[in-house]
Amino acid sequence: MEDGELLQAWRDGDRQAGERLVQKHFRTVYGFFRNKLDGDVEDLVQRTFLRCVEARDAFRGEASFRTYLLAIARNELFGHFRGRGVPLDPATTSFAVAAGGASPTELLGARQEQRLLVRALRSLPLDDQILLELFYFEQLTGPELARVLEVPEGTARTRLRRARSLLERALAELGQAGEALRATTDDLERWLGSLRELIRNERGA
Repeated sequence: MEDGELLQAWRDGDRQAGERLVQKHFRTVYGFFRNKLDGDVEDLVQRTFLRCVEARDAFRGEASFRTYLLAIARNELFGHFRGRGVPLDPATTSFAVAAGGASPTELLGARQEQRLLVRALRSLPLDDQILLELFYFEQLTGPELARVLEVPEGTARTRLRRARSLLERALAELGQAGEALRATTDDLERWLGSLRELIRNERGA
């Protein structure tokens, strides 16, 4: 069964269809939250999947189910912060501010550049980090990024270029503080790829 069929079957009461859908996309949703929050994120993962069932008419097959799911995850993340009383503007509020200044999670086996990359990512505004991760971790296309952020595709592409520049600047600032090697473009691509695999494999999913 395709994702849309599994979702409809789940909405009609087929629990096995729901389990198959969750199993198929668990790593994507777990990874989305894991790199942004310290501590247990499974409640947010569960709420994201349940929201898919509750919003019966929201998914009409106009985009991939994964894109639809990630758009819900983004809204659940913002709701999480707002529920904690954080004044939130996704275009300007960084994860470091929204999470109360929490330091990056010390991922088991993470190399120095990976931990510093998490620090640099978390210093960016919420939507900039989300854009970079969805592009580099999930390989979303321009139209898919636009759907997740609910903006025109041209706006999404412009924001993606800006986000990359901000990340390079953040890494350069860490380098000037003597905490990291200077990152080349190739370094950045490689580090983002290795961080993606580290976060996904953490659950062994």
